[in-house]
Amino acid sequence: MTLQQMEYIVAVDKYRHFVKAAKACGVTQSTLSSMIHKLEEELDVQIFDRDSHPVRPTLCGEKVISQAKILLFNAAQLRETVLSEKEQESGEVNMGVIPTVAPYILPRLFKTMHGSYPAVTLRVSEARAANIVQRLERAELDMALLTTPLGNASLLEIPVYYEKFVAYVSPSEPVFKLKEIDSHELPTEHLWVLQEGLCLRNQVLKICKSESGYSAIYEAGSIDTLVKIVDENGGYTIIPELHVALLRDDQQSQIRKIVNPEPVREISLVVRHDYVRERLLNIVAGCIRDIIPEHMVDSRLKKFAIKL
Repeated sequence: MTLQQMEYIVAVDKYRHFVKAAKACGVTQSTLSSMIHKLEEELDVQIFDRDSHPVRPTLCGEKVISQAKILLFNAAQLRETVLSEKEQESGEVNMGVIPTVAPYILPRLFKTMHGSYPAVTLRVSEARAANIVQRLERAELDMALLTTPLGNASLLEIPVYYEKFVAYVSPSEPVFKLKEIDSHELPTEHLWVLQEGLCLRNQVLKICKSESGYSAIYEAGSIDTLVKIVDENGGYTIIPELHVALLRDDQQSQIRKIVNPEPVREISLVVRHDYVRERLLNIVAGCIRDIIPEHMVDSRLKKFAIKL
């Protein structure tokens, strides 16, 4: 049985006429009659006395119609609840963010959210991607800001921005003299990367065509640490585009563009497929969009609201 069938029997009860009921429901009389007949077969009961004029429900049919009205009322209430959840601009949002994104987004995101949407409480957990994905799947988080694609069919990915990688090179390195570095010519020697388990590490190793067990790769726990290690020990590292603004002027002179191709990572808001708070999702996405340089923002997010 379906809500549509419930609507049809309530309409026939209201109009006491199959043709008028069908017109009110926006279907043909044959469609309405066929659906009601299927319901009667499923319930093994006759809902309407078709020999009476006008059409009347049977005694048992009156009880079925009474319950149908309750079902339709509850369904309408459910729709209103979902609509309210979608449109509300207040409440609590629990969000996960990976460490290689958090420093560039969170400081201004908290300020923007507090200033523009004071009725929204934003709670953020910073953790590694694998942990965040697990918490999303368990409904412990509402949404997350992650590098994508994840390849997880249970989650919905909404691209927000695309960020290039650049090389931070010590003046002692031969490639320092180059204005830009071909990605196929990045040296594996003296490369400093993040520690195992951080998603940016795998992206960097892929760019440099290295294996995670390469003996000349040294590990650090944060991008700030990587930059300081390069300053003190030489070598080079690969950092996200948004980190460049956090460097001193003299450090920015050590940035080298990577080309052929330019390595880029996709950053997305990720939610479960059953997430319904559409308005809050758009609020968070809009605040992040306003923080990110326009050339990095996903073209669809510039033009359209997110529809779940």
